[in-house]
Amino acid sequence: MIRRLCLLIVTVHLLVIAGACARSPQADFYTLSAEPMARLVAPVTPAAIVIDTVTVPDMVDRPQLVLRVSQSQVRVDEFARWAGPLKDQIAGVLAADLGELFPDSRVFIFPQLAGKPAVRLSVDVQVFDSSAAEGAVLVALWSVRYPDVKGATDGKFVVHEQVSGPGYDALVDAHSRALAALSREISNAIVSGMKK
Repeated sequence: MIRRLCLLIVTVHLLVIAGACARSPQADFYTLSAEPMARLVAPVTPAAIVIDTVTVPDMVDRPQLVLRVSQSQVRVDEFARWAGPLKDQIAGVLAADLGELFPDSRVFIFPQLAGKPAVRLSVDVQVFDSSAAEGAVLVALWSVRYPDVKGATDGKFVVHEQVSGPGYDALVDAHSRALAALSREISNAIVSGMKK
């Protein structure tokens, strides 16, 4: 009887130790990236572009990737995370994309160049949906203000980018392509506004 009790205690301890040594799944971290783009050919380009603000919906303003499962359901994946705050990544990608489109312009993320004449950009991301099957959906309101000009150019951008394959890498790439398309639309507005 005592022998069985000792064996049971040893077995329980071994199971507890084995459970404590088990590793939890590792999180994967993702970053948005700038897309290669051809330089814009324009008669006039801004000396500087400042990205003042980028806002994102509260639902996706978190470290984890948020996946749309259905029209009324989302899933937060604890093991798929953004490497940095999403709005900072979006601002960084927009700056990099605009820098590719306007290589002679300096592109800054606020607060740099706060008091100097520059084209100023604000982006309000209203939808940043991710779906493994459907791809990336981006809806954004944007506003461009020009130095020494009253008024602004405002726009609404909507794009749906399909995924190029399975997995989160393809989904994040689709978001990067969507941001590149947004950058192209904004750059065209900047060129048009600079002609005025």
